[in-house]
Amino acid sequence: MGKNKTEKFIFTLMMCACMVLGMTIYNMILIEGFSSEIFSNLLYDYWPGFIVALILDLFIVGKIAKYIAGKFIKDNDPVIKRILIISFCMVCGMVLCMSFYGTFINVGFSPILPYAYINAVWKNFIVALPLNLLIVSPFVRSIFLKLYPEKC
Repeated sequence: MGKNKTEKFIFTLMMCACMVLGMTIYNMILIEGFSSEIFSNLLYDYWPGFIVALILDLFIVGKIAKYIAGKFIKDNDPVIKRILIISFCMVCGMVLCMSFYGTFINVGFSPILPYAYINAVWKNFIVALPLNLLIVSPFVRSIFLKLYPEKC
């Protein structure tokens, strides 16, 4: 979304911020359980994950996902098909990368890293895809369109 580089960056920033927030909360509950410390831990854990996710999104995953999505999208395809394909490709790429980040932060380079990574990928994917498609994307798009209305 967005008509120029600034708008595209703002949209990416909003999507990334919301997805990282949702997935950080999910993973904290998954690992630590729901406790009174979750909010203080969230403030501490959110920012490094957000920075890593934004860098990955802007420079690696976003480019690859859009390239792959372009193989499945035609010029005359409906907007919803474009959104779904690009979102699916982005979720796949970001889950693969951010699951490694999260796994490495939690277990380091240890013998259980491969097992923990595979376990994290499927657990993150089953939450990230519906979170993106059903909550974050519609929410961010509605806010973005209020900030930058489309001119007919």
